[in-house]
Amino acid sequence: MALSTYLSRVQFDFGAVSLIQDELDYLGIVRPLVVTDPGVKNAQLLDRLVEHMNSDYLVYSDTPANPTEQAVLAALAVFSDGGCDGVVALGGGSPIDLAKAVALLHSHGGLINDYNVQTGGSAKIGDITPIIAIPTTAGTGAEVGRACVMTLADGTKCNVVNLNLIPKTVICDPELTLGLPPMITAATGIDALSHGIETYVSKQINPPAEGLALDCIRRIASNIEKAYFDGTDRSARWEMLAGALEGGMVLQKGLGAVHALSDPLGELKLHHGTLNAVIMPHVVELNRDSAREKYQTIARVIGLKDPDGLVDWLRDLNTTFSMPSSLGAMGVTEEVIPDIAGKAARTHLSKTNPRPMAAEDYIGLLHGLL
Repeated sequence: MALSTYLSRVQFDFGAVSLIQDELDYLGIVRPLVVTDPGVKNAQLLDRLVEHMNSDYLVYSDTPANPTEQAVLAALAVFSDGGCDGVVALGGGSPIDLAKAVALLHSHGGLINDYNVQTGGSAKIGDITPIIAIPTTAGTGAEVGRACVMTLADGTKCNVVNLNLIPKTVICDPELTLGLPPMITAATGIDALSHGIETYVSKQINPPAEGLALDCIRRIASNIEKAYFDGTDRSARWEMLAGALEGGMVLQKGLGAVHALSDPLGELKLHHGTLNAVIMPHVVELNRDSAREKYQTIARVIGLKDPDGLVDWLRDLNTTFSMPSSLGAMGVTEEVIPDIAGKAARTHLSKTNPRPMAAEDYIGLLHGLL
């Protein structure tokens, strides 16, 4: 078993889920709330977790695909009424983000929008109720990420960003990802890849994060097709989960225009990873003159013969995975472009894109994506 303590305490290996009680004891959690979603529960991954728990626990398993303020309040009620003292998040980015929001509101009070990074609220966050995160997909990196994203009651997205949101302990067990369907493997894997690519070319200076970002890209690029075509390939699943973990570790360096667009487009109830897959080749092409040397480094890490071949490689990858050919194919219409472009230009995610992006730049990009 491999234990590391970069940002969080991370237990990583096949069978690591069996360490859950040890990690609960380590953090002093006596009565955890396990936050998960219907898909994870139906796949019997919840059963595989709790069989290793001796603690008295409660479960909230109704996390929606895009976590909502309503779901946070429902889970918080279960937590508070049950006298819980910690949260265990089991699933992809949605249960992990929901768990972060529950822990935040339990320790700080108020509503999730009180901590919106866009209004300066995230700076108010101190220590929160302890979280253990157990990812079941190799994608979001939320298990070591400093952000959580919620859909508010009015349908808008709220981003909360603070290092105190990073779970205290992470259990990464590649065995929990063996049953992922091919399409989810591809979409979540490209999400992880987008984290490596966007953070590497981000304008922020963070050399350690750049090294991790390149290793994230290498692992994902070398193994995503193997995991897609053979979900039982244990080596590929191990590497994919390791790459996704690294992709989460580097998010503090800042993302870019891909995520600046995919977040508001997510308000249309579209899958985050699939959005990133569709958007990323267009953004890389748009950014090329502003980050050519770094994109060429990425191409070398992937093993491309053409130093400027990253865009074509990304497009070929989307074709291999039968990704939608455009945002239009996902149901996005021209009428929403001004609103999406305005939100993208205002988000903190846009500020670290290598090329300056105003609303009119996003409008042109979105028209090309339809």
